[in-house]
Amino acid sequence: MSELGKLTLIVVILIAIIGLLTAFVPGIVGITAQWGGADAAAVSKIGEISDYKPWFSPLWEPPSGEIETLLFSLQAAIGAGIIGYIAGLYTGRKEKKRDL
Repeated sequence: MSELGKLTLIVVILIAIIGLLTAFVPGIVGITAQWGGADAAAVSKIGEISDYKPWFSPLWEPPSGEIETLLFSLQAAIGAGIIGYIAGLYTGRKEKKRDL
């Protein structure tokens, strides 16, 4: 196994260990977390304001939460595809220059 292969293996193992530690150590130690997002916190703060008036209303609201989740996942997938395409494009160009 080459030096680069050994180094890559060590890095992958270290990342896996760190991931496992961050997943399981808080539960073992007894730390419990309140999982809440920024949206929920913002909604609760806005609810505390008595004279709040929205700036605008949405043009279209999805008929259900599942449709909203589908649209969000579709947006994430398209973005990941674009980023992957660009990364592959630049990697290919770099390898082509190296081969010349």
